[in-house]
Amino acid sequence: MLPMSATNDVTPGFQFASDNTAGICPEAWQALEQANTGFTPGYGEDTYTQRAADLIRDLFETDCEVFFTFNGTAANSLILATLCRSYHSAVCSSVAHVETDECGGPEFFAHGIKLLTADHQQGLIIPDEVTRIATQRTDIHYPKTRALTITQPTELGTVYSLDELKTLCDTAKQHDLLIHMDGARFANALVSLDRTPAEMTWKRGVDVLSLGSTKLGSPVGDAVVFFNRDLADEFDYRCKQAGQLASKMRFLAAPWVGLYQSGAYRTHAAHANAMAKQLAENLQSLGLEIAYPTHVNAVFVHMPQPLVDALHARGWHFYGFIGGAQRLMCSWATTPQHIDALTADIQQALA
Repeated sequence: MLPMSATNDVTPGFQFASDNTAGICPEAWQALEQANTGFTPGYGEDTYTQRAADLIRDLFETDCEVFFTFNGTAANSLILATLCRSYHSAVCSSVAHVETDECGGPEFFAHGIKLLTADHQQGLIIPDEVTRIATQRTDIHYPKTRALTITQPTELGTVYSLDELKTLCDTAKQHDLLIHMDGARFANALVSLDRTPAEMTWKRGVDVLSLGSTKLGSPVGDAVVFFNRDLADEFDYRCKQAGQLASKMRFLAAPWVGLYQSGAYRTHAAHANAMAKQLAENLQSLGLEIAYPTHVNAVFVHMPQPLVDALHARGWHFYGFIGGAQRLMCSWATTPQHIDALTADIQQALA
């Protein structure tokens, strides 16, 4: 039986506010129930944590180092603190989550690193921007550029192709930059490209990945995946110091087992992407302009303010986003009935 949050209730609400507003998916829920028996060692010494890490290694076809954190902000911040010293800088898109939505977390945990923002095209970092930033100042009075952060998919719902990733990573390597990929919705990008996780990460030059799970239906948790194992030295101590070492780690790890052992991570991502495409088509059919290509489970649409106000008044929740567009997110729990109900209300409001 699906959790209550996955029913076909079409009462206006938080269905499209974020993929974080959906509940726990059945596979993660079942794995949590299975883990909630008996006694196991704490702090990651349990079989669930080991199994989850092994499944991630199998997924990426390499012997990577895997750590689990409570959320993506912690994962991103601790990674950049590992890659950079306090006098370093990291290049990111001007719309990157680490720049706009993490309350200075990377700067705090890395003791003062500077984020240098690059221009983008629909969320995708322009490679020449990496060169410009990495070479604009090399004197001792300016923070030394050390890392590049790529979000895949981007905050605008767009996806780097494998060729675009290779060009960007090659450019970064030319300037001796370490490469971090923020993969909060990694599975959605993976399904969109229909390529392997290895092809989208370490085979393109990515050194470390923040791998998200909550958007897929997990209750909590991100994985930090070091493809460059040398960079993972003493990362466990960094997690402990930052309050990211769970005492009952099995409950952080078990949902990963449920999602990845069954292949549900891919099924749910594909479903969310398909729902977003249907929603985008419906909105376009009503004469609304889609702001960015719908590559994954995010739909960005330009709405006149009276329409936004009318939908909010009817109980629908969604957010104005970068560039003035409204962002509507689909999730594993989004149904065609949800999309039909929102479409009908939009049609009535426009009329």
